[in-house]
Amino acid sequence: MENFLKNKKIILGITGSIAAYKIYELIKLLRDAGAEIFPVMTEKATYFVTPLSVEIACGKKVFLDMFEEPLSHIELAQRGDIFLVAPATANLINKYASGIADDLLSTTLLAFQGPVIIAPAMNWRMYKASQVQRSIDYLRSLGTIFVGPEEGSLACGEEGPGRLASINKIFETVLYSLTEKDLEKERFIITAGPTRQYIDPIRFITNKSSGKMGYALAKIAKRRGASVTLISGPTAIEPPEVDKFIRVETTSEMLTQVMENINEATTLLMSAAPLDFEPEKIFSKKIEKKSITSIPLKLCPDILKEVSKLKKRPFTVGFAAESGINIERAKKKFNEKSVDMIILNDIMQNDRGMGSDTNEVIIIYKKANKFIEEKIPLQSKENVAFIILSKIKEIKIGK
Repeated sequence: MENFLKNKKIILGITGSIAAYKIYELIKLLRDAGAEIFPVMTEKATYFVTPLSVEIACGKKVFLDMFEEPLSHIELAQRGDIFLVAPATANLINKYASGIADDLLSTTLLAFQGPVIIAPAMNWRMYKASQVQRSIDYLRSLGTIFVGPEEGSLACGEEGPGRLASINKIFETVLYSLTEKDLEKERFIITAGPTRQYIDPIRFITNKSSGKMGYALAKIAKRRGASVTLISGPTAIEPPEVDKFIRVETTSEMLTQVMENINEATTLLMSAAPLDFEPEKIFSKKIEKKSITSIPLKLCPDILKEVSKLKKRPFTVGFAAESGINIERAKKKFNEKSVDMIILNDIMQNDRGMGSDTNEVIIIYKKANKFIEEKIPLQSKENVAFIILSKIKEIKIGK
């Protein structure tokens, strides 16, 4: 969410790992989100990135020498809302676990009283060493948050666990740690993306849905403390970190998974765009292009309609992707599908809706038996997701 980290102060520790070169991308994400960054580097970190370049990226002085400003470790520790060490070497992790404070970074870490996030990066042998694993286990028991490392190709040319977690994952961990958990009692089922209906083994019909809106809802709901089950059709984007991720292809598969999980949910968000129709016949072999002149279609199951038949169902949110802002049609769908809220958006605009990173929607719900319409202007889908989730919370509290 834009400016979500506004007025947040992050102490950023950088240690002597070759992965330090990736830190500039993370710094940009944090600053774009409104954070103020106070960089602390070890001497060995300067072999990989220069203090000057880090200082320019952060817009803040780099702290390096413990004796340049003798009380800087105390002043820094008091200043930060969170302490992030990325990348973190085996040396730093073991020192922190043992209470060793022999440079400015380790000294400041010991003095810091808030949440600590550590993103390890090292050779897989070092990461798997019993001493390092023991240190990690101990620090986790104290509440330290570890993000990564990931499996993959390492700087030494070997493969294994030790690669720095993706910058987006580290960024999301910071956001999660600094976000109020106002939805921690909620259990969401969120559907996302398109569905596919096969014609033959290699051909199918689908739609333009990218899954970005559903993934944004899942990401923000999780960030705000909710338990999230994400049921996703085929997408080309990386799934967010959720409690349960279920991949499906067809509308029928999505319906099955919704019904299998719905009893656990307090809220259902049907942000997917499941196909409304499918071929009457699925051919078992590839169709010769000259052998067919038409493809008869039949209706797919209507997931929201099936949910509406349940005697007990969660708070249900439908999505109406229309060609133009057709509010009356959305209200009709609201009544027919017995939803508690419907989100209307126009699919005919290039800079919003399907496939875009931004969206403009109208939230429609009922209050005192009268329809209420609230327009959310064009902004990022994460911002829109935050607003939708806040409105759900507001309505549920008011019930």
